[in-house]
Order: sequence, then C-alpha cells, then structure tokens
Amino acid sequence: MKNVREFIWPVIGLAAVVISGWLLYRELRGMSLDDVWDSLTAVPAHRYAMAGLSTLVAYAALAWYDRIALLHLGVRHISWFFVSVTSFTTYALSHNIGASVFSGAVVRYRAYTSKGLSASQIAVLVALCSFTFGLGTILLGGVVLTVNPGLLYRLEDMLPSALTNPATARVVGFLLLGFVALYVVGSILHLPPLVIRKAKLEYPRPAIMVRQLIAAPLELLGAAGIIYFVLPAHLEPSFLIVLAVFLASFSAALVSHAPGGLGVFELVFLTAMPDIPKADVLAALIIFRLFYLLIPFAMSLVVVLLFERARLAQAWRTRGAVDTRTVPPPPLSSSDQ
Repeated sequence: MKNVREFIWPVIGLAAVVISGWLLYRELRGMSLDDVWDSLTAVPAHRYAMAGLSTLVAYAALAWYDRIALLHLGVRHISWFFVSVTSFTTYALSHNIGASVFSGAVVRYRAYTSKGLSASQIAVLVALCSFTFGLGTILLGGVVLTVNPGLLYRLEDMLPSALTNPATARVVGFLLLGFVALYVVGSILHLPPLVIRKAKLEYPRPAIMVRQLIAAPLELLGAAGIIYFVLPAHLEPSFLIVLAVFLASFSAALVSHAPGGLGVFELVFLTAMPDIPKADVLAALIIFRLFYLLIPFAMSLVVVLLFERARLAQAWRTRGAVDTRTVPPPPLSSSDQ
C-alpha cells in the first residue's frame, strides 16, 4: 500500500496534464501564434515592469512565510538573506516540480540543517508555511465571494449550479471568513491545540498570527498582479475579477498535482475570462509562467548547485583536517635516541 501511495499522486498529476492539455487544445484550436505574439508585443514596457515588481512582491512575501515560521519556533540566528534564498529556491522548485509540500521539505531540510535546525523543527516550519498559504487563500477567497458572489458564474461550466448561485457563493464566502475569524480568536485566547489523529496543531502567538494575515494575501496579490498588469489595459479588466480567477485557477492546479499546474491553470483561467480575447489571456499566462515559474526555476537550479558545491567542499576540508590529525607521529630516528 505504501508503494501504491508513492505512485498514485504522480499518476494523477500526469493524468491531469494529459486531460487538461486535450481540453486546452480544443479551447485554443484555430488560434494563430501570430495573434499571441502580437498580444505579447502590444504590452507596454512599463506594464512589464509592473509585472516584474509584482513578482518580487510575491517572492518577498514567500520569504516572509519562512521568517514567520522561524519566529514561531524561536529561531532568530539565521539571517534574512539566507532565509530569503532558501525560500526562493524552495518555492521556485516546488512550483515547477509539483507536490510542493514534499519537494519544499527536501530543500528546506538541506538548507536549515546546515544552520542547526532539527528534523522536527523543519517539519513544523514546512507545515506552518503551508498553512500560511492556505490561510491567505481562504481569506482572499472569502473576501472575493462576499464582495462579489456573482464571480462564480464564470465557472458555471466547471462547477455545479448550486455553487455558482450568488446566494450560495456568499454563504461560502462568509464561512471562509468565519474560519479565519476562529483562527484569530484561537490565537488571541491561546486556546488548546487541535488534535487530528497524530497531528497536533497549536495556535501561534498573536504577533505571529498577524504576520500570517499580512504575508499570505500579499503573496497571492503579487502573483495575481503579474497577470493583471499584462492584460490589455484598454479592456479595463477588474483586479478583483483577475484575483478571483487566479485563486480558482491556482487552487485547481495545486489540487490536480500536475507539475507546475501545467494545462490545468491555463484551462481554468481561459474558461473564466470569456470577455477578453483568448490570445491576450494566453499571452498574459505565458508572461506569468515566465516571470513566476521559469525564470525563478532556472535561478534556483544555480543556487542549489552552488550550495551543494559549497557543502561538498566543506565536507572535503573537514575530512582532510581529520585525516591530518589522525596520522601517527613518525618514529624516533637514531639521532634522537
């Protein structure tokens, strides 16, 4: 059974890529590559710059995730620079590889054990970072559905009609905000931890909780901003709509376990944006993948190689020093006797 569980999620991810790829092909057939290129070249330089700035905001917030988790653990001796590089590398790899919790845990383990953290501390750090992301998604999803519950109509071909009903959507929005409110109350009142089977979830201190409620939405707002700024300005797409569609697309991509959400993310986003030409939407999604996924992925590979090279060199120097100390002294010569 354990071997089956190890293979089931990659199989599901591959199936999601194949199915969504086929559906995406049906959605985009007949579109000319020239149309997409025209859409890419039509984006003004300053809006590309704003998309780049949004990328920096998103990754800065992700680095804050790690810093918040370290503060929760009482770890303060690790520099901001090391935390930022570790977080950047973690998310750049996991966003592209998929199974972000597990791939992120491997990268963080290699990095933070070099700074003296134990395996149990790193497990808590990974769990808290994942929860922080989920908290941000729940918070923004609740706000979007409460403010504009009619947005789910854009996904009426993918969701049951009961969910796309504005009244139902608003109720879901209130429930999501209610979950966040309970989390806030639990942190302020320092309620006993929640025990789910073998896992024990402790409420963080209020100072940690407040940081989570700022960092998590900030990362999602930055990521959605990449797409918003490269969509055609003359069509005046609402940022709230782009954010709502981004949350739905990104969540679907994560649930699918497809590497990088390939195909799933694009399919949901294109389906939910029928009022903007498909070539323009596809161009914006290409820029998103380039800025948020591919460029960081290439940079993270360089970081990993440099880190592992430094660790290997340090291990070799340590081994050399040990070997030198363990060499026995030479025997006394006849002149010394």
